[in-house]
Formats: sequence, structure tokens, C-alpha cells
Amino acid sequence: MATDTTTAPAPPAPAPSLTSRSRLILFVLCAAQFMVALDFSVLNVALPVLGADLGLDRSALQWAVTAFALPSGGFLLLFGRTGDLYGRRKVFLAGLGLFGAASLLATFAWDPASFLAARALQGLGAAAIVPTGMSLLTTTFPEGPQRDRALGISGTLLSLGFTIGMLLGGVMTDTLGWRSTMGLLTAFTLVVLPLAPGLLPESRTPDRPRLDVPGAVTVTGGLLALIYALSTAAERGFGGADVLVTLVSGVLLLGAFVVVEARHDAPLVSLPMLRRRTVAFGNLGGLVTFSMMSTVVFVLTLYLQDTLGLSAFGTGVVFGVQGLFSVLAGTLAPRLIGRFGPRRALVGALLGQGAFVALLLGLGRESGALLATVAVSLASMCHLVAIISYGLTVTSGVPDEEQGLATGLVTTTQQVGITVGIPLLGVLATTGGDLFGGVRTVLAVDAAIVVGAALLVAIGLRGRGA
Repeated sequence: MATDTTTAPAPPAPAPSLTSRSRLILFVLCAAQFMVALDFSVLNVALPVLGADLGLDRSALQWAVTAFALPSGGFLLLFGRTGDLYGRRKVFLAGLGLFGAASLLATFAWDPASFLAARALQGLGAAAIVPTGMSLLTTTFPEGPQRDRALGISGTLLSLGFTIGMLLGGVMTDTLGWRSTMGLLTAFTLVVLPLAPGLLPESRTPDRPRLDVPGAVTVTGGLLALIYALSTAAERGFGGADVLVTLVSGVLLLGAFVVVEARHDAPLVSLPMLRRRTVAFGNLGGLVTFSMMSTVVFVLTLYLQDTLGLSAFGTGVVFGVQGLFSVLAGTLAPRLIGRFGPRRALVGALLGQGAFVALLLGLGRESGALLATVAVSLASMCHLVAIISYGLTVTSGVPDEEQGLATGLVTTTQQVGITVGIPLLGVLATTGGDLFGGVRTVLAVDAAIVVGAALLVAIGLRGRGA
């Protein structure tokens, strides 16, 4: 009998321990990302109270969210590239300062105009913080176990920020009023901003090519138009003239952006980078995991409150458990990625997310809170592994001088994903007469899209190594 001489693969090397300074840098960068994630959700449950206090009509309440989403998504690529060219630390600090000042303005807003202006300035600050913070993280921590660990912590806090925001927003609004939610963000800035200048290293490209202004105009305009159209469609559907005009304009501007980039000597986005299979298929995985998970949270909120009759607190408990499982996933993800590699981990996480969303099809009209809690928590664990894996897949092997661009693409994918899922699928749950049937339809389509994306990513990254 032949002897099997195959040796077992060596276990992944443990991540080198971080120095005290590295831990402080990681704290500053992750705290800033957590703060931005918190801002996405902390205000949601306060909107009715806020509207009554400021005199903001119910039909206009969506602008409290849209005013933030437009600049935070539209300017990500521009600020990511600006950081590459002129200094990521400078852009990051400027974004923190603007975000803090805008949060203070929102805290003391006296009418709808002042509040919406503050929200737009918060979004602009976030657009500077997110890509430069991510690129500072990927350039500070070398590729390998240290970066895996750092991105694992960052991804965990990002996911936790969304969940905590939903819980904290309700508690603070009930006890201290809606202004306290904006005051909390101001306080976060006052903690992070004084620490950042002395800790964060400056980094930029060795040379300084001129900024691609035509590319900046077309991509920013295209993203602004697209996010406006999809955000508005989430509230009013796709039938409005403004939605259709801005949707078509966004598509045309993004098409023009591709043409501009192909002809520019120093493009805002390198088309060869977009043709990298790791970048293209990694971002596809990121787009799907964000858009489909945000849709699941949206329709489950409707199901729990409108079908089962749970209170806002009971619904918050469900998503609180989800947040705890996300934290657990954040501790496990680096080990999984170290063992299987980011690309295989991405495919596996997408398959897991799709499978656990499909499990939600077992929800009933009379009961299902326990199943919803278990299934969405397990789906969220897979979702968080997918977040970290797609970020590593996209940024691995990218030169330091292009990290701002790569992380700008990662965070743009994240923002667009969060924005598009609900208007594209959520309307299936709300437009029909049977909410429960609509929720089931959304969950089925959602699961199918995630599994289909997993297969596409697996095919696209086949042969690219771990």
C-alpha cells in the first residue's frame, strides 16, 4: 500500500502584537469610523419627534437622512483621491473638524433649513473621514496578519455602530430629546480630534499629479444624482419625474466619467485598477452584502412591528442580539481569513448570508420572533466576515500610493450598497396589500441574489490564489 506523504498545511501565523502607539492609532481610526456609522442610524428613530420640534413636515422627514447620504456617498472617491495627492492625514483631520462643527450645529438647529444644512455638512465631513481613515489604516498596518486584525476590528465597530445607533437613538430620544443624538456625535469628535494630529502619520503619493477635475465633476455628479434618485424612490417610488430624471442623469454622468478616465493622463480612477479581477469582483461582493443585508433589516423591522405587533423596544432587542453576534464575528473573521484567505472567506460568507436569509422564509404570521432573531444574527455574522473579506480582497496587492483610491472604491461600494437595497427590493414589501407576503417575497429574492453573487465572485476570482 502506498504511503501518503502529503503534509498537513501549517497553521496560520499569529498576528504580531501591536505596539502601544499602533493601538492608539487603531483606536483613533476605528473610533472615527464608528462615529460615522453611528450617524447613519442614531437619528432614524428620532425623526418623528425631530419633525414635530422643528416643524419639518412628515413628507420632508426623508431629507434628514438624504441630506447626509448625498454628500457622504457622492464625494467619497473625490476625497479619497485628494488624500492620495495632498495628504491623507490632512484630509482626515479636515473631515473630523467639519463633522464635529456640523454635529454641533445640528444639536442647536433652530429650523429645518439649519438642521438640513448641518446634516449635509456632516455628510461632507464623513466623505472625507471614511476613505482617508481606511487608507491610513491600510498603509499604517502592513499587509498580512496585522492588517487583517486591524480591518477585523474596524469592520466589527462599523457593524456595531449601525446596531448601537438604532438602540441608543431610541433611548436618548425618550430620555434626553432628539438633540442629544447629535450632541453625542459632537462629544465623539471632541475625544478623537485632539488625539489624531500627534498620532497619525502623513502619507501621500511620492509625486503629485494634477487633480482630474473632469473626472471629479462627472463621478461626483453621477453619484449624487444616483443616490438622490434611489433615496427618494425609497420613500415615493420610481414614478416621480424628479426620480426618473436624476436616475437617468446619474447613469449618463457615470458613463461620461468612464470616457473621461480613459482619456486622462492622471485619472481620478485608474481603469486598469477597475479591470483588476480582485477589485471588480471584490467590490461586487461588497455591494451585494451591504445592499441585501440592509434590505433584510428593513423588512424585518416591518415584519416584527406590523405583523407580529412587537414594540420598538422589542424590535430593538432583536437587533441588539444581532449586534452581539456581529461582535463575535469580528473576533472570528481574522482567524477564518488567515486560514482560508480573503477570497475564499468572501465566497463562503456570502453563501452563509444567503442561506440564513433563506431560513427566514420559515417566519409565520402569528409567530417568528425567535427564528428572526437567530437567523438574522447568523446572517449578520456571515455579513461581517464578508465586509472584512471584500475590503482585504480589494486592497491586497495595491501600492501604497493608490490605497486612497482602492479604499475610496471600497467605501463608495459600501455607501451605494446601503442606499440601493431598500428602494430596489423594499418596495416589494410595501406596495402590495399583503405585507407578510411582500416580506417573504423580498427575503426570497434577497437570498437568491446573495447566493448568485457568491457564485459569480467564486468564478471571477478562480485561480487568483487565496
